Amino acid sequence: MMLMDTSDMICDTYPGDMVGREYMENLYGEDMDRVLHSVVKLKNAVIGNNKQKFHMMSLGVVARLLEFIQNERAAVGLRTESAIVLGSLAKGSQANVKRLVDSGVVPILLQCLNNSNLKFVEGCLRCLRSIFTSQAAPVDLLYTDPGVVPHMLDIVSQSPTTQECICSILAQCCKTSEHQGLLYSNGVIESLAPLLASKMYKVQMPALRVFCVITYMNQIVSSAVASASVSERSLPDLLVELCLRDKSVEMQMSSAKCLTYMCRANALSSQDSKIVYKALPTLIRMCKKDRSLEERVEGAETLAYLIEVDLELQRIASYSDHLIPTLSEFLRYPSTQTTVMDLKRLDYDMKHSHELKAAALMAFASLGANDEDIRKKIIETENLMDHVVCGLSDPVVRVRLAAVRCLHSLSRSVQQLRTSFQDHAVWKPLMKLLQNADDDMLTVASSTLCNLLLEFSPSKEPMLESGAVDLLCDLTKRDDPALRLNGIWALMNMAFQAEQKVKSQILAALGTDQLFKLLSDPDVNVLMKTLGLLRNLLSNKPHIDHIMGMHGQQIMQAIVLILEGEHTIEVKEQTLCILANISDGTTAKDFIMANDDVLKKITNYMIHANVRLQIAATFCISNLVWNEEEGALERQMKLRDMGVQKLLQQLLSSSDTVLFDKVKTALQQFT
Repeated sequence: MMLMDTSDMICDTYPGDMVGREYMENLYGEDMDRVLHSVVKLKNAVIGNNKQKFHMMSLGVVARLLEFIQNERAAVGLRTESAIVLGSLAKGSQANVKRLVDSGVVPILLQCLNNSNLKFVEGCLRCLRSIFTSQAAPVDLLYTDPGVVPHMLDIVSQSPTTQECICSILAQCCKTSEHQGLLYSNGVIESLAPLLASKMYKVQMPALRVFCVITYMNQIVSSAVASASVSERSLPDLLVELCLRDKSVEMQMSSAKCLTYMCRANALSSQDSKIVYKALPTLIRMCKKDRSLEERVEGAETLAYLIEVDLELQRIASYSDHLIPTLSEFLRYPSTQTTVMDLKRLDYDMKHSHELKAAALMAFASLGANDEDIRKKIIETENLMDHVVCGLSDPVVRVRLAAVRCLHSLSRSVQQLRTSFQDHAVWKPLMKLLQNADDDMLTVASSTLCNLLLEFSPSKEPMLESGAVDLLCDLTKRDDPALRLNGIWALMNMAFQAEQKVKSQILAALGTDQLFKLLSDPDVNVLMKTLGLLRNLLSNKPHIDHIMGMHGQQIMQAIVLILEGEHTIEVKEQTLCILANISDGTTAKDFIMANDDVLKKITNYMIHANVRLQIAATFCISNLVWNEEEGALERQMKLRDMGVQKLLQQLLSSSDTVLFDKVKTALQQFT
């Protein structure tokens, strides 16, 4: 008799399948003591065993455990153990967390926090902490019921576990300014401030994280934290204590971050000793080689944010503890080539190499934002410009963005634009980067472009030949006002003292319709730069006459609309300066002389309450009556009949020396 080959019939189900089904059967038994015993056994079975967790969830254990938790008639021990098992399941894979969330675990556990049994509440909180601190955290669920956050803050002081878990949850779930405001209005500062002085690290540290996230870019909350106190110690003083070197690195870093955020929110002065002598040195120390890679990245990123807008902090940092050479080491990580034997470290090294580069470049961007000497020191760092240029083409977006920010900061230097930037032809990778960049990248890259297109920059000519005009004109049509601003700003720089062919190229690419659309832009900064562009286009007599000959009527119409509109003094001054340029043309001035409405507006601005507008209007008159130019007598006669000469004579009594000189010059032209 032939024996049957059973090798193909071997069951490929999980070996613990029978055990799992036995657990499930016991969970549905009527003997509740045995049910409780089964839940405890289940808890022990899934702890540290991801396969078993996945298997039990596949069998539907979550639904049964939720039934126990929601059953108010069930023994509190059963409900507590069920919550603990769910917490263990949540510590498995992200897929497990997602399945728990999809099963409706979070709202149920949040509701159970109202229970009077502390052990049960702690079990629910531990599970919620595991869910909310995962990558799949359903943050919005915490705020769905408006009563949840106030209740959590009410019960936070009940035990070390409630303190630890609630702080951990709130730290992970404060993602927006709305979240910050909600926590603040419900008394988060008063509720959690005492925990910063806790003797228990596992309580103190999550509480500190909450203060970091609520103060970030929030002036109201930061100011409230700055004025709060615990046992007659101010919270800023307490944060300084937590920066001391006998504290853990994590605590020092978080305390320095919190002080940084309060400083940037103007709740603490940048010259406060807590910032200058504690937060700043702590962050610089975190960049040192003896710190872990993660700590060095976090330290450099936070340092960049702290000093970003403050010149004095930038100067202090630049000569503190060899910071610039220390940051330059970030760019050379890993220092030796990875060998085949080190392949296990390859992913780790590559990941941290990108993070270190981005952090260093951001720190350099902040350091060099305002001071020429610091920029010089940065650029003289060995191979730094090579790293910046390479960063512009890095496959990691974060590195590219940091490289552009660094380049933007360094491009504020006239000397570097003429030397290092030209030597490294930085415009080439920058132009390439602009082709397919997202809005964040475009904003910074186009700001850099504005500097590279300044009149004295050697990069200007090759960029023009590489299609910069079309690219910038496209930016002026974007919805984002920052991109429109950078586009028109760069065009303004490009047109400054440019040849007529360049000006004609700009006008042709931009189009008069778009130019005049920008002159009615709701963003005043865009309007000002558009006026600046028009002023630069209308310079040099032949250029003025050429452009006015082609577009004079439209330009005059736009000028009238601005002068009649509700605009700032700066806008109207710039508009009058454009009129002054037009009046300097040979034939272009006829557009003004033939327009009595415009002439009347100019004379009205001569007696305006603002002296800057008086100066601009008088300069325009001076150009119109200049006696060396053809037709001057006729123009003088018309303006004399309009009372302009008398107005000028009245203005001789002005105490403003600039206006007096302009008036005197204009009067001297009348014959």
